[in-house]
Amino acid sequence: MLLPKRAQPNNSMPETPRQFLVPQNLTVATTGASGSLFLRHFLLMLEADVRVRTVNFVASDSALRVLAEELNLRGRNNLVGQVLGKTPSHRIQLQSNDDIGANVASGSYPADAMVVLPCSMGTLARIANGLASHLIERAADVCLKEKRPLLLCVRETPLNKIHIRNLYRAADAGATIFPLIPAYYYHPASLDDLAREYACRVLAHLGLPQADAFRWKG
Repeated sequence: MLLPKRAQPNNSMPETPRQFLVPQNLTVATTGASGSLFLRHFLLMLEADVRVRTVNFVASDSALRVLAEELNLRGRNNLVGQVLGKTPSHRIQLQSNDDIGANVASGSYPADAMVVLPCSMGTLARIANGLASHLIERAADVCLKEKRPLLLCVRETPLNKIHIRNLYRAADAGATIFPLIPAYYYHPASLDDLAREYACRVLAHLGLPQADAFRWKG
């Protein structure tokens, strides 16, 4: 009689669920809503975080107009360096919003998460309704279909019913609505303090907590 083969021990480590992984490959998009200072501090923190290997950065045409108004940017040359206010490393890679064939447009590309900061109501509407004619919306659509974190840092007031419906649609599809609303209870001394702390909150939500972030102790 043949005896059943003895089960071999499985020495491989169990796969870690995606939601518990520290994101190393991020997509960051900026659109035509006000709040460029928040984007600057968010990118500065990603630039300094050794846990992050790659940031694919996409700016819409409307975002370029807002960046020019709020950060005094001039043209598209050295866009990342202009936003950061310093010479960037190779960690942040600029992608064209017109390049619908860029790496982040495919689900096979291993992006860990995406943040749209700030996210305009127009961009929200296109993401919420699956209209992906440009790279920002396509990359967001990929995150939703692949069940990857997508944070929409929306900034608009007041909100009309169309905005509210689109916020619901995006959240229902799997996005996290992360309004661009700074905190005040830690007594920020400047606009830069407000922007830095908001960036810390977004990064903590992604699994990249910052050591110098304010933490309420009661």
